[in-house]
Amino acid sequence: MPISPLQLDFANHRATATSDDIRKLCEEVVKYGFHTAFVNPSYVKHATSILKGRAKVGCVISFPLGADATSVKMAATNRAVSDGADELDIVPNLGLYLSGDKQGFLKDMAEVVESARMFGKPVIIKFILDPGYFDNLSNKKEAMQEVAQCIQQSGADFVKIGSGMGPRGPSREDVMIVKEAVPDMNIKVAGGIDTPQKAQEFLDAGVTRIGTSHAIAIVTGNATQQSGSEE
Repeated sequence: MPISPLQLDFANHRATATSDDIRKLCEEVVKYGFHTAFVNPSYVKHATSILKGRAKVGCVISFPLGADATSVKMAATNRAVSDGADELDIVPNLGLYLSGDKQGFLKDMAEVVESARMFGKPVIIKFILDPGYFDNLSNKKEAMQEVAQCIQQSGADFVKIGSGMGPRGPSREDVMIVKEAVPDMNIKVAGGIDTPQKAQEFLDAGVTRIGTSHAIAIVTGNATQQSGSEE
């Protein structure tokens, strides 16, 4: 079965992305029918003005480290939603969890979710679980599953596996680990997914959405096509 463009978020999160780059990204999202144009926060209003409701606009918050103060994340979330963002991919403060402060880790996420919902606008929220940060833990599987459960408890809509800027990209095993912990949650993957074969492998594993700078290549088979993002 062909991969649906609506299963793909087309992303450009480069530090060097220009307004013209974002315009091109948005035009290609419309041309190919991708689900969302994912941009950095400063370009949300620009992308919204280009797309005019023809596709969703997404942005990243506290990306890629997640180490901003909760109040800063809340302010960034408020601004993104007020600028027109339909979806937010947010990096949680993993350091809190690894320090043993599970409640603080959950509270950070829950307050950001509440901040996004305060406008009364339907906003899709994903928290990012970067799998490479768990690889050296003796309790890797248990830790990944506990983080996924915290993401679910926060009120988010998705667990996103991989930021595209962590130690490594997602694997099928990561998806299985997360699905076992939160079987009812949507899962997005990002990081190094650049061919139809790789994308299909994750979709077959039960992934709902894929974030990539190679969305055109995935739907056309032309490996030279990408947006210039890191994903």
